[in-house]
Amino acid sequence: MRAADVGDALMGRLISQHGAQQAVEAIRARTLPSEFIAREAQQERPQDLTSRLHTWYARLAAANPAADLKAGQSSGARLIIPGDAEWPTQLDQLGPSRPLGLWVHGNADLRFSCLKSVAVVGARAATPYGSYVAAEFGVGLSESGWTVVSGGAYGVDGAAHKGALAAGSPTVVVLACGVDICYPSDHESLFTSVKEQGVVISECPPGVHPTRARFLIRNRLIAALSRGTVVVEAAIRSGALNTATHALSLNRHLGALPGPITSAMSAGCHRLLRERKAVCVTSSDDMIDLVGVMGDDLAPQIRAPAVPRDRLNEPTKRVLDAVPARGGAGPASIAVAAGVSLDAALSALGGLAAAGYIERTPKGWRLRKQTTAYRKAPDSAALEPPPTPEPDPTDTPPFPDDFPDLDYDHPQPHEPHNVP
Repeated sequence: MRAADVGDALMGRLISQHGAQQAVEAIRARTLPSEFIAREAQQERPQDLTSRLHTWYARLAAANPAADLKAGQSSGARLIIPGDAEWPTQLDQLGPSRPLGLWVHGNADLRFSCLKSVAVVGARAATPYGSYVAAEFGVGLSESGWTVVSGGAYGVDGAAHKGALAAGSPTVVVLACGVDICYPSDHESLFTSVKEQGVVISECPPGVHPTRARFLIRNRLIAALSRGTVVVEAAIRSGALNTATHALSLNRHLGALPGPITSAMSAGCHRLLRERKAVCVTSSDDMIDLVGVMGDDLAPQIRAPAVPRDRLNEPTKRVLDAVPARGGAGPASIAVAAGVSLDAALSALGGLAAAGYIERTPKGWRLRKQTTAYRKAPDSAALEPPPTPEPDPTDTPPFPDDFPDLDYDHPQPHEPHNVP
């Protein structure tokens, strides 16, 4: 880990083919195995093995593994390697770029925490909208039993970690420096809380400071540790898009949050959506639906609010639409406008009057005046019709069916008020 840079695929191939001990012996002897040299010569872009070997030798000669272990132990960190019980096996999908080991600092178990995890990434210079949504995602994912994985940076990363901590669930911070170095320094209290509730990890040995290259290489771990990645905010040039690229290369699910089209911090998300590389997600439930188990982690269906008229059948709705709001109209005119028979119109008008939708006037039927046209009903009674008004004992009996000679379009003075 001291001899090679983080994510060194050449060193990864050497160790996978010959083991760590033989690789160290080969570096100290300044002679690589002939089989390894032959395989590397067949690569599409063969590397200068002699130059790389000299670099590894110089770094290994200056390394002090015992001091690294002591420094890690004194800071409370532990070193895990492939094959350990705490090693997340999904990192093996990185192939030659798989980390040689990980320094872990915290009380949570890394492998168990990452079994159900989502990476929440985004811009460091996040807008208030991005920070708010990232925190909401952190809370929502944690309350549903999902671990939040991110980079611990300013903006979206920090907000997502804080949201996860607020929900009382572990969260994983992947650093681009040693676990004994707090970067950014303003997040010291945040990292302290994470270590108590989750873990802070890094593939960099203790004492290593962050560089731009290490940040970009670190992103592959964020994508590999989680089942999917959601990009909350990202500019056209953004490290979050680098993480998204790693997620796509690993065949992980990728979600993106839409934002204002006038915001430069959402331009990267919109490009992912436009190019169909990401799925549009607007809540933690959407993300869980994307990465979860089919049939078990479905997001709730969003339905439009129900109104009482939804309970009416189709002919009655058509009759109601044909009743004027002012003045009045007779049953025959309403039947023609609704496209139903006169009998159907009379039946519908009676039911609508009883339910309180319409009222009788000297000029005919009209809509009953209400404060609001369609009041939203509570969920428990979304489809219940309006309360039926109490009948007036002075009213005449319902209109009989055997008055064929009445002119319905021009009510007579003796015509009864209630028509069924």
